[in-house]
Amino acid sequence: MGGRRGVTEETGLCVPFIQPPPVDVAIGELARKQHGLVTLGQLQSAGLSPSGVRKRVARGRLHRLHRGVYAVGHSILSGPGRVLAAVLAYGPGAVASHRTAAGLLGLIADGRATIDVSLPRAARSRPGVAAHATATLLADDLTRRHGIPCTGVARTLLDLADAAPRRLVERAVEQAQVLRVFDLRAIEAVLTRADGRRGGVVLRAVLAEAADEPGLTESELEERFLELCRAGGLPRPEVNVWLELDSGPAIRGDFVWREQRLIVETDGWASHGTRRGFEADRLRDQRVRLAGWEPLRFTRRQVVRDPERVTATTAALLYR
Repeated sequence: MGGRRGVTEETGLCVPFIQPPPVDVAIGELARKQHGLVTLGQLQSAGLSPSGVRKRVARGRLHRLHRGVYAVGHSILSGPGRVLAAVLAYGPGAVASHRTAAGLLGLIADGRATIDVSLPRAARSRPGVAAHATATLLADDLTRRHGIPCTGVARTLLDLADAAPRRLVERAVEQAQVLRVFDLRAIEAVLTRADGRRGGVVLRAVLAEAADEPGLTESELEERFLELCRAGGLPRPEVNVWLELDSGPAIRGDFVWREQRLIVETDGWASHGTRRGFEADRLRDQRVRLAGWEPLRFTRRQVVRDPERVTATTAALLYR
């Protein structure tokens, strides 16, 4: 019998779920781990033939970015994806370096279109990629950020000193201190292999200047910072205040503005570099933020040598 008027009959049929071919599953898994990227070698290892690669490119399922490097599904990449694509294009041994590595490590803000890549052999630069040949990269010089192989902090500072203005190198050194990733022993080890490079001369000069940081006592540093607040017309903070933020131990803030819920800390050169201190500071800042406060850190050298930026940054957070 026919179905009732206005009501379609169910046929009893259903559309079966089609499992993607194993090769596409493998490609998708690779891309997921690599910012949406795969290399030609990886595609072939997954079982895709050269003709299969060409067909997927023609259908828009693969997008060629560099020779032998493809984006899966679309060609819109994140910043880290662009960097990894450039590194993969130069094959084994290639790493992000110079300003690009400094940006990945959080030492500077790198908004350039050009990506720096170092590798242990001579290679031509490509559009948008600057290739740097080096024979002195060791395993200790390398690390990974966002899944991207890159030079570590010490080697990055040396490379940056080779190619960037000195002021940018100074800021990168300062930021390494703020992030507590500054390791003087690692930097000295890199400098011993600098072989007369311009970067070695510049970096040693920056370190020597930083070592001459005025040895202010805690009270002298407090007065220096308070003077910046007075000169900038900022409200006077409470000094060395213990705060009960949560159920954990009380936290002492160097400079505290309760109404604006801002805590400023000042750190000296000698306080950087220990793993315990690094972990403790991050745990402390996490607790401060969870309690609805804003933690802000300045190096002692910033307070002394870059007071305008210290004042401007503090004012921006107080009056935002």
